[in-house]
Amino acid sequence: MQLPTSFRAALLLAGFLLGADTYAQQTLHTIKVSKPKDIRAFFKYTGQDIPIISGHRGGVVEGFPENSIAAMEQTLRATPAFFEVDPRLTKDSVIVLMHDATLDRTTTGSGKVSDHTWEELKALRLKDVKGNVTEHRIPTLEEAIAWSKGKTILNLDKKDVPLEMTAALLQKQKAEAHVMVTVHTAAQAKFYYDRNKDIMFSAFVKTRKALEEYEAAGIPWSHMIAYIGPQNKPENKVLFDLLHQRGVMCMISAAPSYDKLTDTEAQAQAYRGVFQGGADILESDYPVKVAEAVLGLFPAKSSKKKFFGRARQ
Repeated sequence: MQLPTSFRAALLLAGFLLGADTYAQQTLHTIKVSKPKDIRAFFKYTGQDIPIISGHRGGVVEGFPENSIAAMEQTLRATPAFFEVDPRLTKDSVIVLMHDATLDRTTTGSGKVSDHTWEELKALRLKDVKGNVTEHRIPTLEEAIAWSKGKTILNLDKKDVPLEMTAALLQKQKAEAHVMVTVHTAAQAKFYYDRNKDIMFSAFVKTRKALEEYEAAGIPWSHMIAYIGPQNKPENKVLFDLLHQRGVMCMISAAPSYDKLTDTEAQAQAYRGVFQGGADILESDYPVKVAEAVLGLFPAKSSKKKFFGRARQ
């Protein structure tokens, strides 16, 4: 009987990262970071890095809703990954995970997230990518942070949560070792960095001008990965070279681009092309598909192997 592709990918990844004899006891792939210096070392560009996968909105899998702990766990059963998630505020200022400003698409509720209290949202159930109602509920950001510790890294996108609240929560949870924040500008990065020198950034660096603004703001290059955009194109090479010289990994997001391809092989080729074109990180709605597509691109040796492990669920 032929194994499902995601299971084959898991077997191959386990063999490469952990040794072929360890898979039988494997439950979840993990990224081992326990101190702020670890997350910086994990994301430092070396030129011999293992392709890194980010699950956009926690990953999209039928039966497992986006921005849910269940979806992230499902991904980690097959491949190491970190996850971009979307914090939003409830009416009573509880931070929950929800991409849309409204509840209609992904939950059994309706209306704006900000018009409902946390108690009201707890009664709702999440829908999967097909619109099917699941048993899973909306998680709070604090729940997600607690779950992710020792398993993976969370990247908090910028939605409607004030920067002050995000900074305070990371400090309260002492989560700088495994939680990073998306910043769209150097000014946003400086706001966080002035308050907490340990925070890691997923920074929008789509132009040379933006690169110079981060440099002028005094944000250490060791504290960021750079989001370049949604497409693999020759013009990226200038930014890749400039950022790699500074030890910065570069990320492309396939969510608005290559994830939309309907031809399976063309999609796999596009995923591989992102890394072959010079990027180091690929963010995708389909992290397990990416994992299977890029296995042949793993370097023979990499110091980054030490960051990959396993954990019992």
